[in-house]
Amino acid sequence: MAIREIVLEPNEVLHQVAEEVKQITPAIRKLLTDMADTMYEAEGVGLAAPQVGVLKRIIVIDVGDDNGLIEMINPVIVASEGEQFGPEGCLSIPGYRGDVRRANQVTVKGFDRKGKEITITGTELLARAFQHEIDHLNGILYTELAENYYEIPPEEEEEFEQEQEQAQKQAQKQAQTTEAQEPNQEKE
Repeated sequence: MAIREIVLEPNEVLHQVAEEVKQITPAIRKLLTDMADTMYEAEGVGLAAPQVGVLKRIIVIDVGDDNGLIEMINPVIVASEGEQFGPEGCLSIPGYRGDVRRANQVTVKGFDRKGKEITITGTELLARAFQHEIDHLNGILYTELAENYYEIPPEEEEEFEQEQEQAQKQAQKQAQTTEAQEPNQEKE
């Protein structure tokens, strides 16, 4: 378990475009593991390689849903639909939040740690996390997109996290209800 230092704003690396990963090496796989360890240690739901000072197109996400830990190399959003508006935070900008408008659903293609192409469609919090982390790969911080930007006092930080968890559970219930109402279809 290797915890890396999270780069904090202001730092130029957070504003640079990350490079595509050309070959998945043991060093890239170790980076994925370290990023996941770092994300969990910091109690985040996502982390992009530039946030640990590495300008590579790599993200890890775990919003606590059935997908579990998502490790993606060279992720690209290939489809998006709908809209959501809500608060976002960032491990690189602790103590602050901003209200950001995002697509409500995105489909993202990339590669896993073994080099296998993967495609994941996410809604609500997962969609928000994908967009937020991919923005990091393009040198964009949520503060550049936020319609409102505000400081969160430490005592409100825990309340915010509970609200995020509640919203996530609500989205999962809604997805289960939708699945139950749809005709039986084979899933890929």
